Amino acid sequence: MAKAKDRLGIGLLGLGTVGGGVGQALIQRPEHLAEQVGCPLVLRRALVRDAGKRRSFDLPPGLLARSVQEVVGDPDVDVVVEAVGGEQPAASFLEIALRAGKPVATANKEVMAKHGPRLLALARERGCDLRFEASVGGGLPVIALFQRDLLANRIAAFHAIINGTTNYILTRMDQEGLDFAAALKQAQALGYAEPNPADDIEGTDATYKLAILASLAFRTQVYPEDIHREGISRLTPRDFRYARELGYTIKLLAIARAGQTGLQVRVHPAFIPQDWLLAKVDGVFNALQVEGDLVGRLLVYGRGAGPQPTASALLADVIEIARRLHGGLPPSLPPLPGPGLPLVPMGDLEVRHYFRISVADRPGVLAQMASILGDRRISIASVIQKEADPQAGTAEIVMMTHPARESAVQSALAELARLEVVKEIGSWVRVEA
Repeated sequence: MAKAKDRLGIGLLGLGTVGGGVGQALIQRPEHLAEQVGCPLVLRRALVRDAGKRRSFDLPPGLLARSVQEVVGDPDVDVVVEAVGGEQPAASFLEIALRAGKPVATANKEVMAKHGPRLLALARERGCDLRFEASVGGGLPVIALFQRDLLANRIAAFHAIINGTTNYILTRMDQEGLDFAAALKQAQALGYAEPNPADDIEGTDATYKLAILASLAFRTQVYPEDIHREGISRLTPRDFRYARELGYTIKLLAIARAGQTGLQVRVHPAFIPQDWLLAKVDGVFNALQVEGDLVGRLLVYGRGAGPQPTASALLADVIEIARRLHGGLPPSLPPLPGPGLPLVPMGDLEVRHYFRISVADRPGVLAQMASILGDRRISIASVIQKEADPQAGTAEIVMMTHPARESAVQSALAELARLEVVKEIGSWVRVEA
């Protein structure tokens, strides 16, 4: 058994928005944190890029460090908190800390998605904790859900809204009828979207988070490149209007589902029924809906992003690590993901689809379209002619299919686009039900 400690030093890697929140809590709430751990937590060192930068709280003198070695190599630092962000140098920093035998708490989704299995194996080898609750969902305890609370369950599937920026944009498009550009501009003005929002709106951020969650939930190594990814920029207010008429709403979902042939993992916009709890998750809020064989369907909901929820989750991990160190207990590490389930190719997916297509407004158009779909065994559930433009001689067709194979749907869309009577394939969205 490890030797118990009665005073624990914290080393911070990064003192930006999130790291600053952790540092401020350590300095300004020592009594509360000590009560949770059983001994004082003391900020010993903090790695920064700019030592002269003004900060929102006062730091004791002598804490700032210019290199990771100054933090990790300090004998008074017992726990390392990584809040640098990005893949590098953060991944290298984590490896340096773990090789030195220092337990680590991190909020870094990109590092854990790309390097998590290797780093967890290193932590196990070195006998120290690596905790990463803050990497997905900010303040939502979704990592703990799969590491501890649902271990007795066989997970069938989960659907997650895990990017607050895209959820805010989609909510504004749905409720206010804004187009994508206007909703994005509003999100940027409020600080919900970055000046360069590509990682959010193209689904990259959600893909990193899905890789982490799927690896835990299904004990299968899932990397970002294994996940089919689509963003939200091709959606229009009309898609939301038609979705409501059909009884659905549109969300960017991160989906993992285990089936007889393996594991599906995908990030894309989806129609979901209006009576689903996920359909009520609006604005910058996040949610995770899980289906387990014992627990049934449950939903975790809350403010998933932002500096305060993320700092809260980081501090929770620090407290858990510190409790074990204070009590002389060994680290608590999750089982390493193995080869697990085979990953199902996206082309094998079978779900319903929504199409919005602009066509020439003349007889015989639907017959040509139906022939292409029928040749690929895609059955039409409903067809509605919407807005017509007499001057342009076009009409808008909204079509819902029965479940169809993804490869067949993509082949049909490519063939439809080549028809002379098809002016534009405006949108297609998969349906989850």
